[in-house]
Amino acid sequence: MSLRIRPDDTWDGVTFSICAFDHDTGELGIAVQSKFLAVGPVVPWARAGVGAVATQSFANTSYGPRGLELLASGLAPDAVMDRLLRDDPERERRQVGIVDARGSAATFTGSECFEWAGGIAFLANLAFGLLGPTLIAPLFNRYDPLPPGEVRDQVLSLARANRIAVDQVYVVDASRQTTRI
Repeated sequence: MSLRIRPDDTWDGVTFSICAFDHDTGELGIAVQSKFLAVGPVVPWARAGVGAVATQSFANTSYGPRGLELLASGLAPDAVMDRLLRDDPERERRQVGIVDARGSAATFTGSECFEWAGGIAFLANLAFGLLGPTLIAPLFNRYDPLPPGEVRDQVLSLARANRIAVDQVYVVDASRQTTRI
């Protein structure tokens, strides 16, 4: 995850990029939120069974495809990061996050990034698993309570039968998500 905050602590210049892996399901994903339009073709890169790469802050778009190829060849995220940054004369202006399909992660924030920027790599991405449904997903989806009716009753019945505590059932509108795969 990376974050940029202006000196006056307003949120109008914030960009978040997240590369995450779920050890329980083996799923991996990437998301980006930014004030800049059309960051989808620039920041997020992912390949099923391989990993995900996020490149931002004067993004080097070659980092995505090259990073995925290096991960696919068997290199660990920290070795991939070293290779990507090694010959980049602008590396101190970059922010990069990488996670592989085994859950290993690496992050880099160059010394010349805007006002405040940082990177955090979490073992097993525990924080994303806990924060994702309440903090991350609402950035990309709309959640509306499912009105009373047969479908809601069936969902609640199924949850109770499996000893899952459920207070609310929501309809998720994911239409704001990109269609780029």
